[in-house]
Amino acid sequence: MSLSRHRRFPRSRASVRDARAFVRQVLTGWGHTDRLDDVTLCVSELATNALLHGAPPGREYCVSLTLDGSVIRLAVRDSGDRQLDVDIPEAGPEACSGRGLRIVREVADDMGISPEVVGKSVWVVLKTASPGERAGEAY
Repeated sequence: MSLSRHRRFPRSRASVRDARAFVRQVLTGWGHTDRLDDVTLCVSELATNALLHGAPPGREYCVSLTLDGSVIRLAVRDSGDRQLDVDIPEAGPEACSGRGLRIVREVADDMGISPEVVGKSVWVVLKTASPGERAGEAY
C-alpha cells in the first residue's frame, strides 16, 4: 500500500520551518519515525534551496512525501529554470554555503533530479524500518 501527501509553501523564510513541521506531522501520522531526523534534515535543505534558488518571487514550491512499503520518497518541486546538478563540487573550508546537497546526498539512500514541464523536482529516497522491525519482531 502506498501513501502520499503534498503541500505547497510560499516563497518565505518561515516556510522552511513549516515544511519541516509538515514532514514531521505526516511521518508521525504514518507511524514511520525511525528516519524522522534524516527526512527533516533533507526537507530543510531542499526547501531552502527551492526558496533561495528555485522558486521565483511570487511563486510557491511543493513538498511531497510518499511511503511505499518501507521506502520514503521526499520531493521538493520548484518552478524555477535554474539547472541543478547533485554532483556538486565540495565547498571550500571558508565557504559560507554549498554543503546542503552534499549533506542530503550522504543522509539519503538515493537522490536525483526530475525535470518538470515547468521547473524541477529534487527528490530523495530513504529506507525505513518495516512495521515488524519497528515493533522488534523477527521476520
